[in-house]
Amino acid sequence: MIAYEGIVLRHKEHMKQEIKSRIDNQSLQVIANSARRGESGMLDLLRRLVEQESPSNDKASVDRCMQIAALACQALDGSVKWHRQRHFANLLEARFGFGSQTRTLKPVLLLGHLDTVWPLGCLQSMPCRQAGGRIYGPGVLDMKAGVAMALSALAILREHNFFARPVILLLNSDEEVGSPVSRSTTESIAARCEAVFVLEPAQGLGGAYKTSRKGVGSYMVRVNGVAAHAGIDFASGHSAVVELAHQIARISAITDPARGITVNPGVCAGGTQSNVVAAEAWAEVDFRFIKASDAKKIERKFLQMRPIDKKCGLVVSGGVNRPPMERTRRGIELFAKAATLAGELGFELHEAATGGGSDGNFTSAIGIPTLDGMGAVGEGAHANHESVLIEHLVPRTALLAAMIATV
Repeated sequence: MIAYEGIVLRHKEHMKQEIKSRIDNQSLQVIANSARRGESGMLDLLRRLVEQESPSNDKASVDRCMQIAALACQALDGSVKWHRQRHFANLLEARFGFGSQTRTLKPVLLLGHLDTVWPLGCLQSMPCRQAGGRIYGPGVLDMKAGVAMALSALAILREHNFFARPVILLLNSDEEVGSPVSRSTTESIAARCEAVFVLEPAQGLGGAYKTSRKGVGSYMVRVNGVAAHAGIDFASGHSAVVELAHQIARISAITDPARGITVNPGVCAGGTQSNVVAAEAWAEVDFRFIKASDAKKIERKFLQMRPIDKKCGLVVSGGVNRPPMERTRRGIELFAKAATLAGELGFELHEAATGGGSDGNFTSAIGIPTLDGMGAVGEGAHANHESVLIEHLVPRTALLAAMIATV
């Protein structure tokens, strides 16, 4: 990891002066007060979003969830544009603050998604509920709370005319399955923006913003062997399962924890019966990496794989599907601004790295300053105990609004 700690400290001091020149303490207090007043409305919107289930592969359900967000945008005078899709739900683009004084400035992109990993019917076993200072429900943390926070922040900016530059809110419908249709739209819009704020959940219960994410890729490794009767004609067979086992040992050796490289043959299968030398076997492999340059090395190793048993065939397909969100100087400058504003609002903000990917990987990779993890604080994403800590919603919404007002 590049050491930017000195930059953070210097930039925090610089930010204190810059922020005061663009938004004073009184304005920050106005934002904080407005966030507190808007808490009940934010919670109501969050409940409506969660109770409209939206699994990635169900277009109609995600479209209905998108309509809830679209109506909320229109209530804030947002200009709504739909990016129509055939196999996934439509993407929602909403524009705010494009007035005569701001329209010549590059906008800020608020980036999120409304699809979830949860199949229809999950609400029966894990209903949206409030208990013990938390809100539970499918998709509440990843990442419907972040969307509700963004709309609440936009409401604050609209109420007090705090738009320093235009804002675009882009909500995707396929992030949980790798963003196959939304990636090009995300990159196209982000390329014209000053910065990208990603509404994904914070890192851990400490609420850290994410300044780097690993890149993500996958490979399918298929082996074709020669079938034979294991008892009568074993010597004529060439086992695809045995060959795959050799290849898995090679694949696992690519892992290099010191460089942040992990290679995981997560799903394997092969053969038909125990008394048959296996004619087919395959493995699905997930790989993660910090540096884009490492991805090329990993890809080269996979493409150079050859069978040990020359009677077996080996077919490798796949590659990188999310580039890394690398920790950059411009990204750290954004974080320093956020940390300074958080201090002015009365809480401490830290940064973190994560091995998971988001749509922020795409925007960062094309050179646009990106800050991630600006959504809710909670735990259990993709798990039955998925929940959001209510106490963090208001201060983090105020911080999001302040960041938009000062970037």
